[in-house]
Amino acid sequence: MHRHTIQHCRSCGTAVEYRVPDDGDTRERAVCPACGTIHYVNPLLVVGTVPYLGDRVLLCKRAIEPRHGKWTLPAGFMEMGETMVQGAARETAEEAGAEVEMGAFFSAMSIPRVGQVHVFYLARLLSDRFDPGQESLEARLFAEDEVPWDELAFTTVRETLKCFFADHRRGQYGVHDVDIA
Repeated sequence: MHRHTIQHCRSCGTAVEYRVPDDGDTRERAVCPACGTIHYVNPLLVVGTVPYLGDRVLLCKRAIEPRHGKWTLPAGFMEMGETMVQGAARETAEEAGAEVEMGAFFSAMSIPRVGQVHVFYLARLLSDRFDPGQESLEARLFAEDEVPWDELAFTTVRETLKCFFADHRRGQYGVHDVDIA
């Protein structure tokens, strides 16, 4: 699927060849014929929050591609040197300018076709004032019947919101593991 994304060895610069390594691996990898370095392509981790205040959630309108102008939960790629919780809190501050109290792990959404896993944490909003960053056109609270369902940027956001509102109605939040085909 993500075959041939690596052209040259990151260690020595030699053109790689694609084959199953001799180390007992079972998958075709980019292997350097000069220095023997095996290059792995692994999924990226997207971390974010479901910021809520009572029965409303905070959504951000995207100011960037992909899906410019669509609504999303605050989330983005995890950075090196941070935990998932730290990354989710950072993305919430950057995209929404929201003050939150980080809560429990809420959902993991695997999207194999794009090589990503989206992870969301519950985050209780400490204020209803927001200061959206450069990546957001606006940040706004929505009750379930106000969510612009047809204007959501990503399937993972839609599925996470459906889980959140179902759990909220039940009065108990669970952990959700969803595969997006």
